[in-house]
Amino acid sequence: MSAMSELLRLTGVCAGYGPTVVLEDIEFALAERGSLAVLGRNGVGKTTLLATIMGHTTLHGGAIEFRGKSLARVPVYERSKLGMGFVPQGRWIFPSLTVEENLTVAERPGPWTLRRVYDLFPRLAERRSNMGNQISGGEQQMLAIGRALMGNPALLLMDEPLEGLAPIIVDAILAVMQRLIREESLTVVLVEQSARLALEVTEQAMVLSRGQVVYAGPSAGLLADPERLSALIVAQ
Repeated sequence: MSAMSELLRLTGVCAGYGPTVVLEDIEFALAERGSLAVLGRNGVGKTTLLATIMGHTTLHGGAIEFRGKSLARVPVYERSKLGMGFVPQGRWIFPSLTVEENLTVAERPGPWTLRRVYDLFPRLAERRSNMGNQISGGEQQMLAIGRALMGNPALLLMDEPLEGLAPIIVDAILAVMQRLIREESLTVVLVEQSARLALEVTEQAMVLSRGQVVYAGPSAGLLADPERLSALIVAQ
């Protein structure tokens, strides 16, 4: 990883919603093809962190850099053009568009095409003519990931992609995430309630508590020390 160039860096980031500060002094850096699990209990700022990177919150202090460029004055739609993809909690599928239209609406030039997304998620190919509200929750999650990939991002932010899914769908999506991280040159930031699953597919981990970082280090270290992991997440 040391040979990889840096893709994303947050330095002293304080952010929130309007005057309310949720995140305080957040710092981390991710190299290209790096992967980071963001862990912690509900309400500690995990979703706010992703929203801040995408530009949906108020930045009260600090700096966010993407490929060495400050994002301070870059609007949300421009961040997508720079190479940032977002898989939101709740999926945000367009219910009145077909599966295929949900995918093509986000299309940008690059290696990810409709055919490649269908190869990754054969279920979507089978449902291509169904409306967004006519497919299962698991298929909607696949669609949300596929739509983000159609934007051909270098950075993929994923907020609770396994939430509420049947175990067989969880396994399928985990396999896709592993492929994206290990084979497809994507940099991934993963927010996930299931800490063990998140640690198994990422290289680095960060635990938040009350909007601050209480752990930053290798995922393998936390995975091998479940007592420490539990203490970090539960004692908040």
